[in-house]
Amino acid sequence: MLRIFLLLICFGLGVPCSQALEIFVSPTGDDAGDGSAAAPLASLARAQHLARRSAGKAAVTVSVADGVYYLSETFTFTAADSGTERWPVTYRAENEGGAVLSGGTKLDLQWRPYRDGIFAASTKPGLAIDQLFLSGRKQRMARYPNFDADKKTEAYQGFAADAFSRQRASGWADPTDGFIHAMHRSRWGGYHYRITGKNADGDVTYEGGWQNNRQMGMHKDYRMVENIFEELDAPGEWFHDSKSNTLYLMPPAGIDLDQAVVEVVRLRHLVQFDGTADDPVRFVTLQGFVFRHAARTFMETKEPLLRSDWTIYRGGAVVLAGTEDVRILDAEFDQVGGNAIFLSNYNRRALVKGCHIHDTGASGVCFVGDPNAVRDPLFEYRQKNDLTKVDRTPGPKTDNYPADCIVEDCLIHGIGRVERQPAGVQITMAQGITVRDCSIYDCARAGINIGDGAWGGHLIQRCDVFDTVQETHDHGSFNSWGRDRYWSSDRNASQVVIDAEPQFPFLDAVETTVIRDSRWRCDHGWDIDLDDGSSNYDIYNNLMLSGGLKLREGFRRRAWNNITVNNGLHPHVWYNHSGDEVFGNIFMAAPQGARMPTETAKGKRVDGNLYYAHVPAIKDRYASFGWDRNSIVADPKFIDPAAGDFRVQSDSPALKIGFENFAMGQFGVKKPAFKRIARTPEIPALEVKQEMAKPRSDSGRIGKPTTTYWLGAAVSDLKGSEFSAYGVSQEEGGVVVSKVTPISDAAKAGLRDGDLVQGINGTAVTRVAQLLAAYQQLRENALVLKVIRNQQTISLSDPHAPGILFESAPNPDGFQTVILQSPTTGKVDAQPTPRNESLATLTDGKIEMGYGPVFANGVTAGAYRMDLGELKDVSSITSWSANYGGVRGAQRWTVYGSDSQSDPGWNVGDRSKFTPLTSIDTRAASHEDFNAVSIRAKPGRNLGRFRWILWSVRPVTGRGENTAFQELVVR
Repeated sequence: MLRIFLLLICFGLGVPCSQALEIFVSPTGDDAGDGSAAAPLASLARAQHLARRSAGKAAVTVSVADGVYYLSETFTFTAADSGTERWPVTYRAENEGGAVLSGGTKLDLQWRPYRDGIFAASTKPGLAIDQLFLSGRKQRMARYPNFDADKKTEAYQGFAADAFSRQRASGWADPTDGFIHAMHRSRWGGYHYRITGKNADGDVTYEGGWQNNRQMGMHKDYRMVENIFEELDAPGEWFHDSKSNTLYLMPPAGIDLDQAVVEVVRLRHLVQFDGTADDPVRFVTLQGFVFRHAARTFMETKEPLLRSDWTIYRGGAVVLAGTEDVRILDAEFDQVGGNAIFLSNYNRRALVKGCHIHDTGASGVCFVGDPNAVRDPLFEYRQKNDLTKVDRTPGPKTDNYPADCIVEDCLIHGIGRVERQPAGVQITMAQGITVRDCSIYDCARAGINIGDGAWGGHLIQRCDVFDTVQETHDHGSFNSWGRDRYWSSDRNASQVVIDAEPQFPFLDAVETTVIRDSRWRCDHGWDIDLDDGSSNYDIYNNLMLSGGLKLREGFRRRAWNNITVNNGLHPHVWYNHSGDEVFGNIFMAAPQGARMPTETAKGKRVDGNLYYAHVPAIKDRYASFGWDRNSIVADPKFIDPAAGDFRVQSDSPALKIGFENFAMGQFGVKKPAFKRIARTPEIPALEVKQEMAKPRSDSGRIGKPTTTYWLGAAVSDLKGSEFSAYGVSQEEGGVVVSKVTPISDAAKAGLRDGDLVQGINGTAVTRVAQLLAAYQQLRENALVLKVIRNQQTISLSDPHAPGILFESAPNPDGFQTVILQSPTTGKVDAQPTPRNESLATLTDGKIEMGYGPVFANGVTAGAYRMDLGELKDVSSITSWSANYGGVRGAQRWTVYGSDSQSDPGWNVGDRSKFTPLTSIDTRAASHEDFNAVSIRAKPGRNLGRFRWILWSVRPVTGRGENTAFQELVVR
């Protein structure tokens, strides 16, 4: 018979005494025993069978002695294992961390030397090895390039563009069942592929690549291969030849293979709770266990989440599905190959507390609901709802999602050792999830990720999150999206509906998510990053140590009483009348808007902040939009910033804007065992913005830099956080198009404000200089553009766009295409007055070696202007220059036209008088002694109807030297 022990059970207000069942399990036990302390069982399966007899009728405790328990199959709980609130069921390790639940197998091997420091051992037929552990530490599959632990923030800790090139693969006898790992082209995670062999040409063939929901192809450089026998060349690497049943290993230094414990992995899931909303597993606790040897699942990461970058695998070392009041306490998840804990679909009031989760292949803790619980769900980024027809019912459609669950006092680090789309805690299609008192660091991607607004109500509190986004790009320590039913990649479509229905953005984000009392540091992104559509957030009492606060498009975000060290606010492409409020914060940098603010897209309030700087104007960047008019610039008088104490002193001016101190010792884990080992972020030295640099002594001749134009629209390089606004990587880059007027050639080509040009006629462009150079090669050809619009790639073409002709010649008579046939009769003047030759030489029909009427060195905005005498249809504008001294031949100018009947003046920024046509920059071209540039309309068309043509020129050398123009002609 089972031994029954009387335990004192305390409930609510009373302390009733009742019988309770305690069952003992030990590695030295016997399943024929009765489960008593004197006759323990050998397996959890037998203990579960006995426990079910009393489950829900008495408190049941299964006490598991120290040792390793190799599970033959996933240990599964069903509703039959449920306890009740009064009679809970507990499976606990007798000593925390002493009982190990393993999804692996221990191998008994006889090692023999092979070659070059590699040892070999025979294995049993049919053995599949996904991971190999040597005395408790995971070893690495043979890979190229080799792993380098010092390259912590480098993709895969070692990457190579030729990872699976034909040349590299020529040295592989048979790469079948090897793996390719590659970062997403924009580094929004990664892809994984299984190698299927080589084709007749010697190219590697493979399958996979479904691990990212933004299918854009693998990165051209960030690649790595593994499980290739010929790449076994570094200590700690191994390869298993399943055909010959041979395991090869190059042991790490200091390892005695004859004494080492060798273990391999078999199971994906170690423990699974398998219930439903109608028949859940209830009141079961797992406490004190170590979970180890769970298989990698990267090739099964296929399920797309709601219009995010993610796909996911619904599994992990421990899986909860259909549970109520289940608790995972004081557990360690040690080097598991996929997710550590996965809560799928219906789960209520689950508690994960006091757990140490480290070195996971994928995420730490995942809360992922059922897409069928979402109203009008979409999955791929480019998908769009008909916003006039979507369901207007707030909230979820079913209850099949996690809600009211807690992750508390957990130490989570080393996240994403295999997959590059992980998070310490992932929340999507869930409601009311609390993450508090957690330390999360050393993450390939985000520390905490919320994938959508469905259905809000989350609380992030007293967490310490840092060393994140180590290998990906364009994310934050906290990262979220809100691509909910209101959201469209075409913001204008959403805006029209929201203007009519202000509550539209809150149909899914029905409850406010709160981020408070936490410390964040992201050196490769933003500390807190609310991305596309993230809505209904309160953000306060946060210490941000590096990347600052990003608020991309969304509604009702309130951020106050935060401190951003050496950084500030990053507002990106806000909706009109978003209701956002940013007030009472301490910033150390001016707001850095991306494609905003505008008169309507400026939020409800950005004001009453303190800017810690020695630049009084730092708060005035967007004063014309009403921002920061009541903010102050002052020293907040931090108490001890070097020691991480950013509270302010009692006489701090920050108190006058309503700032209130919050505790600096509350961040991260509280469990004493964790506090002894948990890392904390490096506290940065303060970088207080100083006075602006004084102008040069000869600055009286220096004008303001001019805007660059192309096809009549303003163009600019991506900078700073704008890469995120457009959803591209720094490697891809692109040129931002703005100020597109309806009559411009840009509009005629189909371009819009906010487009990003990445290619012209097959030539990639990453910045303005490349765009201008590529355009100068267009000549008479039709214009074909690669454009990013609303983070989607489109193609535009225009056969009628003006062309550019650039020609260089050894002498004035050497021009073959851009030939000076006759001068222009127009009159030329200039500002300021040029030096050397008279202005008349620009229309005398002669091209000579000399300065011409050149602007002085250091003049950065000189202008030549031609009066044609009357309005004319202008079809071409041409300029010739002499490469005097070998440095004066390049041309760098922006040309404007004016239809003014009287003198239009010189203010080319006055759109009532001047129309920009295009900018030219030939500095990168090869120049002979003489050079010509001509902008020409296509036959039968013109550049516009103008009386005045103005060339605004800029220096062409680093010493501020200007072009030696010889002739200007307008036809």
